[in-house]
Amino acid sequence: MTSDSTHISTADCRHERGHITDSRFFGNRYATPESRRIFCDLCRNQRWLDIEAALALAESDVGIIPQDIAERIATSARMERLNLEMVQAEIERTGHSLVGLLRAFQAACDEEAGQFIHYGATTQDIQDTGQVLETRDVLDTLNPMLDSLIGRLADLAEQHADTAALGRTHAQPALPMTFGLKLASWIDELLRHRERLDQLRERVLVAQLFGGAGTMAGFADRGLVLLEHFAARVGLGVPRIGWHVARDRVAEFVCTLSMITGTLARIGDEIRTLSRPEFGELEEAWPPGKVGSSTMPHKRNPERCEQVVVMARLAAAQAGLALAGMIGDHERDSRALRIEWSCLPDAAHYCLCATTILRDIVHGLIVHPDRISNNVTDVADHVMSERLMLALAEHVGKQDAHEIVYELTQRARDQRLPVRELAARCKRITDHLPASARERIFEPTSYLGASTELTVRTVAEARKWVGADVPAQPPLTGRLVMSGWSGDPERRSR
Repeated sequence: MTSDSTHISTADCRHERGHITDSRFFGNRYATPESRRIFCDLCRNQRWLDIEAALALAESDVGIIPQDIAERIATSARMERLNLEMVQAEIERTGHSLVGLLRAFQAACDEEAGQFIHYGATTQDIQDTGQVLETRDVLDTLNPMLDSLIGRLADLAEQHADTAALGRTHAQPALPMTFGLKLASWIDELLRHRERLDQLRERVLVAQLFGGAGTMAGFADRGLVLLEHFAARVGLGVPRIGWHVARDRVAEFVCTLSMITGTLARIGDEIRTLSRPEFGELEEAWPPGKVGSSTMPHKRNPERCEQVVVMARLAAAQAGLALAGMIGDHERDSRALRIEWSCLPDAAHYCLCATTILRDIVHGLIVHPDRISNNVTDVADHVMSERLMLALAEHVGKQDAHEIVYELTQRARDQRLPVRELAARCKRITDHLPASARERIFEPTSYLGASTELTVRTVAEARKWVGADVPAQPPLTGRLVMSGWSGDPERRSR
């Protein structure tokens, strides 16, 4: 082994990066720096200390503990003051997820103040509140990213509101449409997700402070007023009742993230498909030096689109775990809570990563209008069969017209002949539709329906939504409301 820190042997490795989201080499394909910040192990423990400080200060607000004691607790609530080896040793010794931190925290306080730490609360009060603050940070990070994605899609949809494109169903040519309408479909679905994210804030972003069995007995007769002060200090809503075993809030959040990631994957997979040479309609930006294959130098693989699909499949698996966590016994059950510690961060990692990747793809997306147009023209005879049928139906009825055009188009496909050529030979058609009428029928750009209008109104809604959105909140660190705390001012929030 050399002294160069970039050359280490596995014997000297501390083996601290066991999850793909934390991988030094591949982690940014499964998570983001922002998501790792939110779910950082040390930051989570600091968040718990911040919550303990907020609890002490709230308890001093309502006269449960002395104010000077609360301020001393808050001043000591810093990870750098704790013996982390002691925290880990106590967790291993006690088998408890919070007692180790509390004992190290007590040791960091003066003897008198240390006796008032965690007064009347239960472990899950602190940990659930911390998880909700993580949830809030995810929302604050995700919303502006989605808005950026929606805004760029709106620009593209507006630009291509009248660009004739081929609509496909079951992977086969169907009808002409506009490319803007395809983009509008993506926008509309993303807007519904933005609505969901805003709507779930009131339900999900609430504090937890109800004691061992949800009765608040440890706070004497001041539990309800304490909850109000505590929730205000941590910047969360006040629930009607404790939710130690009612995990629908977590399930809603995880499932919503999974749904969002699924939509991102639908978009990414469509871009991937339309970038195939036989389509050639879209293309990911390809910066110099990017490599598609270690053996085939020509390859430009749409791996970022594929990675978004990977994220969606992984996120979908977390939704099932979150739903399983809704089944808990009596007034508390760690079988639900411990599932959430795994599935909620993972769902957030995957969703934020997918959003980051797709946002970058869309901002650099290359559109080839000529190929979009050619792909419509190449199959114009077949995709205009509906229009031919409806025109004929005015004379012979819809069902008979369908039979006539069905037989005609199937024969054209089997014999590899133009539909319009066979239509010109079919007396049942020419008796009712002269050549001039047939010529108009087979012009795809005149059969776009309300594509442009639908696109325009969807873009307008996107502009309104994104433009009216509240700016993202700053990161969680330092956001707990510590008014009255005489500690480090940089750790106070607004």
